[in-house]
Amino acid sequence: MTKEVRVFLNLFVESKELENVTQSLVKLPEVTDVYEVTGEYDIVCMLKVDSILAFRNVLKDKVLKINGVRSTVSSVVLYEHKREGKPVSE
Repeated sequence: MTKEVRVFLNLFVESKELENVTQSLVKLPEVTDVYEVTGEYDIVCMLKVDSILAFRNVLKDKVLKINGVRSTVSSVVLYEHKREGKPVSE
């Protein structure tokens, strides 16, 4: 079983830079999914990394350096019960 850290990353983005931010996120290998959403945040993405330290580095060295990203809110996945319609077993 591969141990990986999965993180939901919610981004507040300057509206004129939405397309730039989206395209920049798509290019990052650690980012597995990118969604433009309604509600409090502008973009929600999923990251898959090897460790919390790796997430920290991606956040500070890549994501927060993208022009137009105002701020982020992250949620680290503690346990997965179901993915893609199927229960997850250990």
